[in-house]
Amino acid sequence: MTTQLFAVCFEASQPSRLARFWSGLLGREMADDPHDGVALLPSDDTGFRIGFRPTQERKVVQNRMHFDLTSASLEDQQQTVARALGLGARHVDVGQRPEEGHVVLADPEGNEFCVIEPGNNFLAGCGFIGALSCDGSQKVGYFWSEALSWPLVWDQDQETAIQSPRGGPKITWGGPPLMPKVGRDRLHLDLATPVGSDWQGEVDRLLSLGATRIDTGPGEVSGVVMADPDGNEFCVLTPR
Repeated sequence: MTTQLFAVCFEASQPSRLARFWSGLLGREMADDPHDGVALLPSDDTGFRIGFRPTQERKVVQNRMHFDLTSASLEDQQQTVARALGLGARHVDVGQRPEEGHVVLADPEGNEFCVIEPGNNFLAGCGFIGALSCDGSQKVGYFWSEALSWPLVWDQDQETAIQSPRGGPKITWGGPPLMPKVGRDRLHLDLATPVGSDWQGEVDRLLSLGATRIDTGPGEVSGVVMADPDGNEFCVLTPR
């Protein structure tokens, strides 16, 4: 078995506060986590954890990845927006057009997310978190398809998307041009290797696919920090 997506991680100035926001919005249970300190547990076996780690760095640019939340009806979309605002979210302008049906919000630490309009066929059946939507090249979509062994479910006009064979949220990349990268990513992926597998062998496999190692200094994470072909950081967690 290949590397698995273990968690999507937020770096936050107040991790517990941000975890409470997302727990309230997504209806996910909070739990202590040996890697992140606090995490939200997946709601079924197709999902992933959402982790929250402390950082002293401030958010200065729009994130390269964000969640797209789905809606069953216009009323459902309005209720999700109202719930998010009540928990501490705010409306943000990232260049969306008035005629577009989705609503763009930011969580209490400024991380963008979208509440998608009903009737979006591309995200049908993916769950409340319909997608982890990323700014990225076609090349990086191919990389992550190989890295996770998730098949491509979209590959057109340099836009790509992958999805676990078990279903659940898609991961999408919108193609070039890419947004500028300033400092470390506020969101990143944590990968885990199956119990009893060759951890170093998986690290070497990711390097062969186009990943690079990143030196973050001693003691910062319990694993090896790498970057995908677009320069986005991710972590391969050390087995526990």
